[in-house]
Amino acid sequence: MRQVPTPFPLSQRIPEETAFDRRELAAILSLYGRMVAAGEWRDYAISHLREVAVFSIFRRTAENPIYRVEKRPRLRQKQGMYAVIGPEGQVLRRGHDLPMVLRVLERRLIRSVD
Repeated sequence: MRQVPTPFPLSQRIPEETAFDRRELAAILSLYGRMVAAGEWRDYAISHLREVAVFSIFRRTAENPIYRVEKRPRLRQKQGMYAVIGPEGQVLRRGHDLPMVLRVLERRLIRSVD
């Protein structure tokens, strides 16, 4: 007699990829648009992988990203699933609320006027 394997329950399924939703992308692209208008940023790339979604920000197209905004759902219950990563890989800010995490980049837009 042949034994049929038991399928995994739907609630424990591992997603094929992690992605930003519309609200998250709106917050990121709003900041990105302001920084492009200020002449600070020039290009971006979006990667949707199994465990992380990454929005990479470039000053010039041919360079390494100057910042990365990451979404890691597995860290939701721990440190927060959103993080801003600097050019050398240092975590600049991590948290549960994306707009609060993005504020670390908004401070770079505010300059003193002479």
